Amino acid sequence: MALLPLALPAAAAGPRKPLSDQDKADIARAESYMNAITTLKARFQQFAPNGSVSEGTAYFSRPGRMRLQYDPPSPLLVVADGTFLIVHDRELGEPSYIPLGSTPAGVLVRENVQLDGKDLTVTRVTRAPGVLNISLVESDDAGQGELTLVFTDQPLALRQWRVLDAQGSVTTVSLFDAQNGLRLDRKLFEFQDPKFTKPKLNDG
Repeated sequence: MALLPLALPAAAAGPRKPLSDQDKADIARAESYMNAITTLKARFQQFAPNGSVSEGTAYFSRPGRMRLQYDPPSPLLVVADGTFLIVHDRELGEPSYIPLGSTPAGVLVRENVQLDGKDLTVTRVTRAPGVLNISLVESDDAGQGELTLVFTDQPLALRQWRVLDAQGSVTTVSLFDAQNGLRLDRKLFEFQDPKFTKPKLNDG
């Protein structure tokens, strides 16, 4: 699971500092940008705490659907079908079903993104030249973790997310070659368990 930043619990964040007017304006811009996305396809690079790097193709279809198709030799496939985040490791065989709303992935593909709303609280907003970082936690259980969304600015675009785990390790996923508004096959967001879809052998 250390390779799955969309399913990791994150470490507790520090006390929230009051948000400035600029912070609130940037949060509103980020929410508007994310809510305007219908579909997105991008290549991704994932950097694990142990230093390993994996790549693949990410597909998003809001609301509720996502697919992370890892390149070989990685055995991983991650699919969000609107209800569950399904993690399948071909080497282990048995898929894991995690309620989508309990994962950082739920933030990315929820129908109405409110980063500083009822169930999410922004802990800090930081900026660097051309970069906007927004970190958030669950409002009712801040100890469960912190997700940081990283946007490039002018124009605003999601380029990275980081998840801090309970041991203080950070997993980073960077997006590139992103394309918005594509027509994506709905079958991308349906998980077919291979053990139930293999053709039966003819005993005769």
